[in-house]
Amino acid sequence: MLNVIMSELEDEYDQTIQELKDSLAKLRTGRANLAMLDDIRVEYYGEYVPLEQVANMQVSGPRLIVIQPWEKDMIPKIDKAIRASDLGLNPNSDSEVVRVPIPALSGERREELSGIAQEEGEDHKIAIRNARRDARQEVEELEKESEISEDQMHRTLDEIDELTQTYTDKVEDIVDHKVEQIQDV
Repeated sequence: MLNVIMSELEDEYDQTIQELKDSLAKLRTGRANLAMLDDIRVEYYGEYVPLEQVANMQVSGPRLIVIQPWEKDMIPKIDKAIRASDLGLNPNSDSEVVRVPIPALSGERREELSGIAQEEGEDHKIAIRNARRDARQEVEELEKESEISEDQMHRTLDEIDELTQTYTDKVEDIVDHKVEQIQDV
């Protein structure tokens, strides 16, 4: 039973780490990154679909994303969708491709994005602590119901705390790396 609790806790922590990485990937760093465009949807035959389903996208240099749609009539729709997004990007299009230059970030915007990254990190550390609390309660319940000994309970609680510290450190490392990317000019 304790193995199941630990396994579920580790799975929940892994999921939290992945959510943090996905969330931070969408923050602009002043460099071209395809993850920035993940949330953009384009009208395609009456339905709104993700951009990657209608075009080939690639990073072409540190500050340029090139989007080549599979159908040429999609170029104005892609251009419009990128302009309508809250990313602040101004694509340039011709008859073949859409080029999305990534503007450099101002010092003020870098500070703002760094703060957002740190807030994301705090939110995910809270999620980790909440999962820890729930796992500790489950273990304590098992001890109360005499399904495990007090020694087993204390060992497992220590393991939970060690695991929590490991994942909290991972969150801090991920956020520090992202802040470093944002601040790098």
